[in-house]
Amino acid sequence: MQVHILSFEGPDAYARAGGLATRVTGLAAALAAAGCDTHLWFIGDPALPGHETRGRLRLHRWCQWISRYHPAGVYDGEEGKHADYAASLPPFLFRQLLRPALQRGERAVILAEEWHTVHAVLHLDWLLRTSGLRERCAILWNANNTFAFDRIDWARLRQAAVVTTVSRYMKQLMWGLGVDPLVLSNGLAAEAFIPPEPGTMEAFQARIRGRTVLSKVARWDPDKRWLLALETVSALKQQHWQPLLIARGGVEAHGTEVLTAAVGMGLRVAEQPLVHPGVPGLLHALEDVHEVDVVSLRSPLDGDSCRMLFHGSAAVLANSGREPFGLVGLETMAVGGIACTGATGEDYVVPGYNALVLETTDPQEFVSLYGTLHDDLGRERAMRRAGRATAQRYAWPQMVQEVVLPRLCLLGGAPHRRRCHGVPSGVRLGVTSAPPVTSAPGQALWPCGGDTAERDTGGGSSS
Repeated sequence: MQVHILSFEGPDAYARAGGLATRVTGLAAALAAAGCDTHLWFIGDPALPGHETRGRLRLHRWCQWISRYHPAGVYDGEEGKHADYAASLPPFLFRQLLRPALQRGERAVILAEEWHTVHAVLHLDWLLRTSGLRERCAILWNANNTFAFDRIDWARLRQAAVVTTVSRYMKQLMWGLGVDPLVLSNGLAAEAFIPPEPGTMEAFQARIRGRTVLSKVARWDPDKRWLLALETVSALKQQHWQPLLIARGGVEAHGTEVLTAAVGMGLRVAEQPLVHPGVPGLLHALEDVHEVDVVSLRSPLDGDSCRMLFHGSAAVLANSGREPFGLVGLETMAVGGIACTGATGEDYVVPGYNALVLETTDPQEFVSLYGTLHDDLGRERAMRRAGRATAQRYAWPQMVQEVVLPRLCLLGGAPHRRRCHGVPSGVRLGVTSAPPVTSAPGQALWPCGGDTAERDTGGGSSS
C-alpha cells in the first residue's frame, strides 16, 4: 500500500515550526517501518535534494523554487507556497505515482494535514474522479488546530475526503461546522523517549541550583496563557520559592506584550540567544541567571535541549486556554517530567495521576497543586512514572499498528459518505456542484479542465 502524507511542515529545520512537523515526521517514519511505501510531501529546505529516499520513506521537498526567495522558514511566503502546492503537486503525484499504482490494482492512501493542503486534496480528488480511479484511493484530511477554518469549504472537503482530527475536544468543536471527524491522535517518535545524558543533567542542575524552575515552550499566543505563567512566577516569588521561568516563544507580536508585562510585575527578565547550537547553547544561556526571574530564549531549541529542559524542570507549563491536543505535555511525560496542562484537548491526561491539570486563570491553583506535590516526594516520583507510561501508549510505532493501519484498512478506499452524528440540525453536509477553488475572489487556485492530469511539473523543486 502506498501512503502519501501531505503537509507544509516536515523534518527539515527549514520546515519545522511546531507540533505539525513532529506529527508528520514521526507518523511517516512509523508507517515506513511498518512496511508501507511512504511518501512525505512538504515545503522543504531549498538547498536540499528535491526528492530523497530513506528506505521505504521518500521525502519530496515541494515549492523549493519559491522557498529560495523566502529563507526564513516554511511559512515565509506562505500564500505563494499555498497556491503553488495546490496547483502543481496533485498532477505530479497523480501522474508519477498514483495512476500507475492504481491501474496495477494496488491501493493508495492520502493523509493530508491542516488547511494548507485542502485545495490540494480537492484538486487530487478531482483528478482521481475524472480518471475513474477514485474508488481505489482513500483520502483523509486532518485538522490539528482551528487555524484558517474560515477559509475551508467544508461541504466540498467532506465530499472529497474523510475528515479526521487529533482529540475529542476538536471533534466536538467541528460538529458545529457540519462535520463529524474521526479521531487520529498525535503520537511520539522514538527519540522523544531518549533520556537526557546524566552529565548534561548535572550541568543543568548546577546552573539552577536552589531555584524552582518552570519551563514553557509555545507560540507567543494569548491562548497559551503566557500572562498566567508570569502571574504564577510572581505568586511563587512572593512565597519565597525562588522561581525561574525558562521561556521559549516564537516570532509573534504577543511576545513583546508578555515581556513588557513581566517587567511591569517587577520580574527581572533576561533575553538570551543561544550562541551555540543544541544543549551546549542552552547551558551557556543559563550560566548566570541567579538574579533573573524570567529567561526568554531567543533561539530555537532542538530535541535534546527540550528533553533536558522538560526533565529537569520542576514543572512544564503546557496549560492553554484552548489546546487541540497538547503535544508538549505528552513530550514532557515521555522524558519523565512533570507536565502541567490545561483541560481541553489533552485526552491523555488524568489529573493528579500523570499530570497537574489547571482549569482556571488563578495562579494560586498551580501554587496549591505543585506545593502539595513538592511536599510528597513519593507522589512526585509516581506521577513521573505514570506520565512516562502514558506517553509510551502514544509511541508512533504502537499507534500505527493499533490505530492508524486498522483504520486505513477499514476505509480501504471505500466511498466516504458517513453521516454525521451530533451535528446541529439544518446544516447542509453535501453539495452537488461547487465553484472552482479560489485563494481570493475570482482567483482560481487550480484549473478544472484541460490537460491538468497530464501536466508534469518536474517535481516542484525546480519549476
